[in-house]
Amino acid sequence: MQISQLNPSIVLSREAIMSTSPKRQSSALDPVKLDPNHYKVEFENDRVRVLRVNYGPGERSVIHSHPDGIGLFLTSQHFRFAFTNGRSTENHFKAGEVKWLPEGTHLPENLGDQSIELVLVELKT
Repeated sequence: MQISQLNPSIVLSREAIMSTSPKRQSSALDPVKLDPNHYKVEFENDRVRVLRVNYGPGERSVIHSHPDGIGLFLTSQHFRFAFTNGRSTENHFKAGEVKWLPEGTHLPENLGDQSIELVLVELKT
């Protein structure tokens, strides 16, 4: 069954169904723009943006934001996240973990002595 057969009043082109036209993150705190040394876009369409994130030992970023997303941690990590309200947290993630990451603005710092890598899937609304 084709998608247009589900509801005859809806006619979608293949391009509309398989859209990969990029939409920019509207925030002025986009990590890809502010910190391209640590954040690289691997894929983007109208529903998600997939980032590859790399930090060397002891490296930190600049303050930036992300929408809701899912993180796939490729390496074990020990991070500090400083938030705009003055609060900070330390987090440990194990290689292979997948975590829900709620939207937020933060300044991350790799507290470990190893490079880290993760894939971050940012959801678009």
